[in-house]
Amino acid sequence: MIRLLLVEDSAVQREFISFVLEEDGGFEIVGTAVDGEDGVTQAAALHPDVILMDCQMPKLDGVGATRIIMETAPVPIVLMTASPVESEFTFDAIKNGALAVVSKPPAFGAPTFDRMAGQLVRTVKLMSEVKVVRRWPARKPLRSVEIAAPPATAPGTPQHVHIVGLVGSTGAPGVIAEILTAVGPKTNATFLIVQHMSEGFIAGFAAWLTARTGIPAELAVDGILTQPGRAYIAPDGSHMGIAAHGRIALSTEPEDDGFRPSGNYLFRSIARTYGKNALGVLLTGMGRDGASGLLEMQRAGALTVAQDEESSVVFGMPGEAVRLGAAGRVLPPDDIARFIAECTTDESEAKR
Repeated sequence: MIRLLLVEDSAVQREFISFVLEEDGGFEIVGTAVDGEDGVTQAAALHPDVILMDCQMPKLDGVGATRIIMETAPVPIVLMTASPVESEFTFDAIKNGALAVVSKPPAFGAPTFDRMAGQLVRTVKLMSEVKVVRRWPARKPLRSVEIAAPPATAPGTPQHVHIVGLVGSTGAPGVIAEILTAVGPKTNATFLIVQHMSEGFIAGFAAWLTARTGIPAELAVDGILTQPGRAYIAPDGSHMGIAAHGRIALSTEPEDDGFRPSGNYLFRSIARTYGKNALGVLLTGMGRDGASGLLEMQRAGALTVAQDEESSVVFGMPGEAVRLGAAGRVLPPDDIARFIAECTTDESEAKR
């Protein structure tokens, strides 16, 4: 039985969400908090297995409550929102240590009730298994990296990378933001991103990345010509690949290992189109998506990186890449950003 703390300021929503969880039979609701401050207090007293928390609340919102809980009594936190457009709240809270965000189910009898209630229950169950650690207060963001000459650490290392693929899941949104911020808007790279996320939130993620990093991020559109210095994110329900001359190619082919969009699909496409002039980065996340695709990139001569275990919220995806021998380098986020900057800078620019 999963011991859950529910943090929700609306009495009607507390009763409704409690019913949804109790109907599943896998949860024991050990406490209900009426705002963020109450949630912080109860989290410290009850030590639940997982917290399900509303984003916008009086006294202390989900962002502030998440930050305090993760600094004082860390526990897996899932955020819920009535509207995916609350991206600033949800993704700032995820950067503070929350693991996932889900939409609140609609009223009983609504056509989407079963699907959305099931998504909430599945997400909370999965996240309750994550072993979180304390996030120390006032952690400094990654600084802009110093760009040096492109690395020449191994035979076949390309002098210039054109495409960078980033794939992540649990814990990755904040890491992606940190990496892009450190690389900076003057980069020559084109970023292709697959981020596993609940349906409806990916557009908000793109807007949040643009606002937080200075690198324009947008949802990928089939056939669009990619541009250097921009990030393209796979939309809900579509695989994303890259075709000749840098055009996005979206696909509704079946799920790959349970995912669409799939990191494996993206990495395989980059390997075919760009070969050694590409860099693949596999970030924190549950499962193994992206690992076999990263191996194909490596076999095509591309540079490959996996996030290190110490900095990963969940080492599942990057750990699988390491197990397969697909990761040429295993690095923390600051070194990933530095490596991207080095590999995507022309030698002539580095000497200026």
